Amino acid sequence: MKLILLGAPGAGKGTQAEIISEQYRIPTISTGNIIRAALKSGSEMGLKAKSYIDAGELVPDEVVIGIIKERLAEPDCKEGYILDGFPRTIPQAEALDNMGFAIDAALSIEVADSEIVKRMSGRRVCEKCGASYHTEYKKPGKEGICDLCGGKLVIRKDDEPETVKNRLHVYHEQTEPLKEYYQACGKLLTVEGQDEVADTTRLVLAKLETLI
Repeated sequence: MKLILLGAPGAGKGTQAEIISEQYRIPTISTGNIIRAALKSGSEMGLKAKSYIDAGELVPDEVVIGIIKERLAEPDCKEGYILDGFPRTIPQAEALDNMGFAIDAALSIEVADSEIVKRMSGRRVCEKCGASYHTEYKKPGKEGICDLCGGKLVIRKDDEPETVKNRLHVYHEQTEPLKEYYQACGKLLTVEGQDEVADTTRLVLAKLETLI
């Protein structure tokens, strides 16, 4: 199974990618992880990426695409893979098609912006041990204090409401058009994200069963 995961930041793609990977025994390929691996390995594309990162610039599409191509050619991708975080734009999707890596489906996990803001802005992280909590879904025993080490719980910059809203704006502008792209190819599957991870997983796996 060759799958692309779509969805706004905070929609729970990462969790579902882990579950699908385990269920179907295929690797999850996250753009950030592969770029870090390419930097570590010192591959030609990794060195190109490093030159941009060292200069404080975004890694351009052609370099990201080159790194993805190297990764998809590795033996563990022979039976399939999950792409999480790539493609992010229509040109990247077209480049993936042109590389000859045909996908079976693009699965979009749909969650309303208001729910995503609520989910992400409610996150709290212990500044000492990194344990995570939520003001609604996973409250600590004592407000603002980590159950594990007694450290102070803080909100990360990435989870502040304005930051989340900005990320959602970028997603709607740049990445959401991919849904129409894959719909036109007859490869779009959609799932409504639920409050409980297990409920979303049940819907996701039911959709994927239609591909087998």
